[in-house]
Amino acid sequence: MRSVRRRTVRLAGGGAAVLLALTACGSSGPSASSAASAGKPSGTVTVFAAASLKEGFTALGRTFEAAHPGTRVVFDFGGSDTLAASITSGAPADVFAAASPRTMQTVTDAKDAAGTPVTFVRNRLEIATPPGNPKGIRGLADLAAPGLKVALCAAEVPCGAAARKALDAAGVRLTPVSYEQDVRSALTKVELKEVDASVVYRTDVRAASGRVDGVEFPESARAVNDYPVVLLKNAPNAGAAREFIALVTSPEGAKVLTGAGFLAP
Repeated sequence: MRSVRRRTVRLAGGGAAVLLALTACGSSGPSASSAASAGKPSGTVTVFAAASLKEGFTALGRTFEAAHPGTRVVFDFGGSDTLAASITSGAPADVFAAASPRTMQTVTDAKDAAGTPVTFVRNRLEIATPPGNPKGIRGLADLAAPGLKVALCAAEVPCGAAARKALDAAGVRLTPVSYEQDVRSALTKVELKEVDASVVYRTDVRAASGRVDGVEFPESARAVNDYPVVLLKNAPNAGAAREFIALVTSPEGAKVLTGAGFLAP
């Protein structure tokens, strides 16, 4: 019985050695493959971004895809507060670019950001009017004229908070005919001639060139919004997302975004 027991132990030990050797051989394949693909972005990058970033980020998305074959950048543009709420509720995304530090804080306070947000551009306001500015609007004070129809972004949206700050600085009190949930909706009201004016970002006026006119006003300098971007903690494609953020914050990204009317940070 003793000799049989010894033979069994020797066989078991040999089997374990064979299994270890097979496991080692099997694990070397993926490891080598990972090393070969390291540093090469692939797959889909999902970006939640403020509506005012649509033109600039769409262009950067095409640049990113061209530079990294096999990647795809998918955008969800909307009001920053709505996007932040979606992220904190568990919506899958890789990158968040907000139109104000306040809305970004919603995400960082919820521990849904990976790292510290970086300000990559700034934006200021303009008054959008129908082509030709038929009501002759010259500044914020004119928005309070009797019978003038004005649309503003809702107060919780960055463009709405900035507009309220500018109006307060000018000492202007007005009652808009509508509050919109993102800046694009406020601009569309003007494009459709449903209102006589709206307070939007300069970048939106530029993007709608020919469909609206823009009126600058000095109080906009008191309500400039910083735009931060951050990698999200549960990003499904963190590696490629980091590369997209690197493009956004690079000199190349700055050139595209300032060309769209944004200010350098």
